[in-house]
Amino acid sequence: MTEDFDVGADWHVAAPYDFLRRLRAESPVFHSEHLGAYVLTRHPDVRAAYGDPRRFSSKGSLTISRSLTAETKERLGEHGSFLSSFVANVDPPDHTRLRRSVSKAFTPRAVAAMEQAFRRLNEDLLDRIAARKQADFVAEIGHEPSIKLTARFIGVPEPDEAFVQAHVKDWFQLFLSPQPPERQLELADSFLTYLDYVDRLVAARAKEPQDDFTSLMTSLIGDELSHREVVELISTILLGGNDTVPNQLGNTVLRLLREGVWPVPPELVANAAEECMRIDGASLGSFRYAITDISLHNVKIPAGSLVLLSTDSAAHDETVFPDPERFLIDRPNAAEHLVFGYGIHFCVGAALGRLQLRTALDVLGRRLPHLGLVPGQPIAYRRSLVGRGLTSLPVRW
Repeated sequence: MTEDFDVGADWHVAAPYDFLRRLRAESPVFHSEHLGAYVLTRHPDVRAAYGDPRRFSSKGSLTISRSLTAETKERLGEHGSFLSSFVANVDPPDHTRLRRSVSKAFTPRAVAAMEQAFRRLNEDLLDRIAARKQADFVAEIGHEPSIKLTARFIGVPEPDEAFVQAHVKDWFQLFLSPQPPERQLELADSFLTYLDYVDRLVAARAKEPQDDFTSLMTSLIGDELSHREVVELISTILLGGNDTVPNQLGNTVLRLLREGVWPVPPELVANAAEECMRIDGASLGSFRYAITDISLHNVKIPAGSLVLLSTDSAAHDETVFPDPERFLIDRPNAAEHLVFGYGIHFCVGAALGRLQLRTALDVLGRRLPHLGLVPGQPIAYRRSLVGRGLTSLPVRW
């Protein structure tokens, strides 16, 4: 094949499925010059790699965008290795210790308690805008409840929510989206400002604990966690709540409206959410490093090579999901997608993410049963290595 991944092209995020289908058939282990990585495209291979940290290491896999210039790296200094101790970016035994600590905040009871708070946030938002009859779903509906829920969970004061959202957006662009050199420097300064904010939040909770995630994690410093580990945990959970979950909701609403299944019947909401994550996942994959030489499908992946586990391709693998480009609201195995990862790195916030998606669909479907797309508006996705999110979605009701 001569075609390659191309993060700068519109098709890369919006419609890569013909390309990925050809890779699965002809080159299931594909060396991408553009990404500088080997790409695993078949569902069984992606799943097996997630479950094999002894050969596919997470250590350093999120650490830095490979497109950063030397000047940007110098500006970042020690923070160029940001996420070096984040739970998804390390191997056992550090991973085991970090995950055990984080899991204390994501008990089933704690997650269930957040459902009512998230439902109320969605209801409050719709109370304010329902009479308008039109909005940009991305800018005005999809993000706010998740941002507010995450802020309350972490312990971010309400006046700081907009600050955090803006800086998290810069965080994503710097590390996970290609940027020109001058823009990289602007984003690096924003990122350092954001880290300083989180650092001060951790210090404040160490002095005066409250009933929030930051206080819980801060209480573990010295015994189970380091200060830096807590800062990185908080920074990255804020990314999920401010970015990944809202992006998945936008992708999901677009899919459901295009398929003509709005509002979703209550008994089908949970499975519809899984099928939307499968067919339009907000997460496109994860990087790993090959610890040893790996032979797979007659391709040798040399030790030290970067490897992309393409969950996007895995979710469209026709050997696992028959007729994968077709949306089936009652697909029996929709939840076998790998959007949340697999094995020891299965997303610790998966239950909360699923709860948010289901709750939002339930409230939106009941409050805006006549929701529809504004005709004639182009649908565009932001450019990214690892995420799928709409730049806007004009809707009316």
